[in-house]
Amino acid sequence: MSEHPPAGAVDRIMVLTAALLFSTGGAAVKLTSLSGWQVASLRSGIAAIALLIFLPSARRSWSWRSALVGCAYAGTMVSFVVANKLTTAANATFLQSTAPLYILILSPLLLSEPIHRRQLLFMAALAAGMSMIVASSQTESITAPDPVRGNLVGIVIGVCWAFTIMGLRWLGRDRPGEASTTGAAAAVACGNLIACLATVPAALPIANATLVDWTAVSFLGIFQIALAYVFLVRGVRRVGALEVSLLVLLEPVLSPVWAWLIHGERPSALALLGGAIIVVATAVYTWMSDRK
Repeated sequence: MSEHPPAGAVDRIMVLTAALLFSTGGAAVKLTSLSGWQVASLRSGIAAIALLIFLPSARRSWSWRSALVGCAYAGTMVSFVVANKLTTAANATFLQSTAPLYILILSPLLLSEPIHRRQLLFMAALAAGMSMIVASSQTESITAPDPVRGNLVGIVIGVCWAFTIMGLRWLGRDRPGEASTTGAAAAVACGNLIACLATVPAALPIANATLVDWTAVSFLGIFQIALAYVFLVRGVRRVGALEVSLLVLLEPVLSPVWAWLIHGERPSALALLGGAIIVVATAVYTWMSDRK
């Protein structure tokens, strides 16, 4: 008899809602007139407070291990904002989605998990998609003033997110079940606190913030990060790993849509093709790995 009842529609809707909220990040970041450092600091500071309020588990299990994983997560938070301020939301999100490439490369060294032959094709697909995005000729615009530099920062998002995922797996190895979730929540809250404090020197002074700016960063901290994580934590308790992996692919799919609807932002055709390769390759690989 299983520990939890089978997943229902509500559980899947929670995971989808989390992915939906995550997908709004790029468009919301571009709504503000604040600098990337200011948005990163305020967003993470608000998110840290909201997480500690919404998730009691985030107030427990703080340790040097959760702080170490939190540093990787903080890097993800900051680089995501900076990249979205420089390049398109599509490029930033697609480049974050290349994290599995770095995980497969680093897993033998950090997690003692060998690379299997079938994973090489997946790595090649991710590398090809990433190359298309970085090499795409994106016209400079109001919402993407420096696409080349933004794409380079986007690569940093993928690397930091890969270290975050590996760190969460590291935390969960000795803490199965509920304890693993508690450790992850602590690492996420800690990471947002680190991101906030680390970017404060570059963010100050925040003197000319408008109502739109405060509304945008509040939405990012409370809804796009904290509430999304609450939905994800509650949804994954009964939804299988394969389903979760496929459902959260809604984020990179919807992120360019929000940026187009709100800002009229149009990624290049080559970048969209590269992003499609990354999303489809991830979905196929996840499905094949589950069958294996």
